[in-house]
Amino acid sequence: MKTRTVIAGNIALLMLATASLQAADQLTTYVARPGSKMRIEGTANIIHTTWFIESQLIGGMIEVGPGFPTEPGQSVTPGKVEAKGNAFIRVNSLKSVESDGKPYSDKMDEITYEHLKEEQSKQINYKLTELTLKEVPKAKDAPYVFDSTGELSIAGVTKTIKMPVNILLVVDAKGKGLEITGNIAVKMTDYKVEPVDKNLVVGHIKTGDEVKLVFKWLLVQRKAPAAAATK
Repeated sequence: MKTRTVIAGNIALLMLATASLQAADQLTTYVARPGSKMRIEGTANIIHTTWFIESQLIGGMIEVGPGFPTEPGQSVTPGKVEAKGNAFIRVNSLKSVESDGKPYSDKMDEITYEHLKEEQSKQINYKLTELTLKEVPKAKDAPYVFDSTGELSIAGVTKTIKMPVNILLVVDAKGKGLEITGNIAVKMTDYKVEPVDKNLVVGHIKTGDEVKLVFKWLLVQRKAPAAAATK
């Protein structure tokens, strides 16, 4: 009886392992590639009505299941898609810029790092927890429209956010990839980040609480490892 129990247990474990491997085979992984950009837009009382800081580096990955399109123009059914992922930006990669993207001020960069508590929290992190396809593209070169839910962490404080995102499937010399774009308005005080209120050489500067996060995240599909050669 004991032998039968052990055999049955081993068979169950083997079946579970096989199911896990099959599920893994159905997942497609995309990893971050160069060319991304995240811009934070806010308001201030002097210099400009709007200020900007940017990062040209967004790291991370996203893993999607069978319901997610992998070819441009692919027909898929709207609804919840199996997906998980994470994105991150190093705080010290953020730089103040003019509206045209030209560098603005090293002093403003220092103020940004101070208010985002860069010494304690080196990164802005986002964890994707849910993705729902809302609209399929009407043309092959148009994006798929999704609703997303995730956890955004700024200065060590994490909040759940919901935002629409557009996902464009691209194929280029680097392989199959994704271009994910979106934006969301957040209040910095929700993350215990106080607006800037300082006396500078140019005068007293005071920024608004609400900022807009605008991003373009580029990823490339990770190639499956080559099968081991057999003799």
